[in-house]
Amino acid sequence: MLINLGIFLVSCLVLVISGVFLVKSLTKIASYLKVSGFLIGFVLMAFATSIPELFVGISSALAKNTALSLGNVIGSNIVNISLVVGIGIVLSRGIKIKRDEIKKDVFNMFLILLLPLVLLVDGVLGRVDGLILVVVFVFYIWKILKTRKKFKQVLENKIKRPEIVLSVFVFIFSLVLLFLSSNYVVKYGTLLSMDFLLSPLIIGLFLVALGTSLPELVFGTVAILKGKEEMSLGNIIGSNIVNSTLVLGVTALIFPISVVLSSFILSAIFMLVIGFLFLIFVNNKELGLFEGISLIIFYVLFLIVQFYFSGVKWI
Repeated sequence: MLINLGIFLVSCLVLVISGVFLVKSLTKIASYLKVSGFLIGFVLMAFATSIPELFVGISSALAKNTALSLGNVIGSNIVNISLVVGIGIVLSRGIKIKRDEIKKDVFNMFLILLLPLVLLVDGVLGRVDGLILVVVFVFYIWKILKTRKKFKQVLENKIKRPEIVLSVFVFIFSLVLLFLSSNYVVKYGTLLSMDFLLSPLIIGLFLVALGTSLPELVFGTVAILKGKEEMSLGNIIGSNIVNSTLVLGVTALIFPISVVLSSFILSAIFMLVIGFLFLIFVNNKELGLFEGISLIIFYVLFLIVQFYFSGVKWI
């Protein structure tokens, strides 16, 4: 058990570190190519910070243990909205919502969070469902790129050519590490679920989800401290959309996701509640300390309730 736990934690650490390096290298590449700040925050960074979840999904599908990926996606979405946004608000002492488009994006995010749960009503997210999710992802990204051309702010390029070559190599190496470490996360996460008599869904919901959400936390915190609050929010919104469409869609296309409704309904409800709460907060045009602390407390409550109903003993 201790050996499995040790290898699992090391694999998660490598997964997180490679994800962080991938985010940093991609930021430099995008800056060098003079990509707009919005496109980096909402599309490129959202996709990059969701790559750990995507690789875990692919690995879990190949291992025919897709419940781990489902738990990872639900858990990551909850962590993103509660912990990542909450910590960012507390550190920045509040975030003002300046663009009405962000409210629309949060509303669309809430609807997309609901979509895979609706498709899972029969207990199976099959290949047709996976195709639907991938199509929704492609359509949404196309719509974003088409309707947000007015976001013209371009990141300042201070990167020299030798540095960009190094960034490309770091990006490729990080992808390889992500693939290898995700395989070990799935393999030893499955073994841990048997050691602790827990479902793979619970392992994905907490242990894996916290690890794969660290890139979002790093990018979001740095962006907020640099005064780029909207880029941080765009990353969180986009990341949750990528998780709920592309990640689950690709996973289901490789191998259908089958779960017992009673095993994930509680976490699914929490995800929808926190998504709706975030939508209400954003409509108030300002996320203050009260909202930030409330989001963090909500995650603590989620931990307590989920562990209690999962039958996990604290001592």
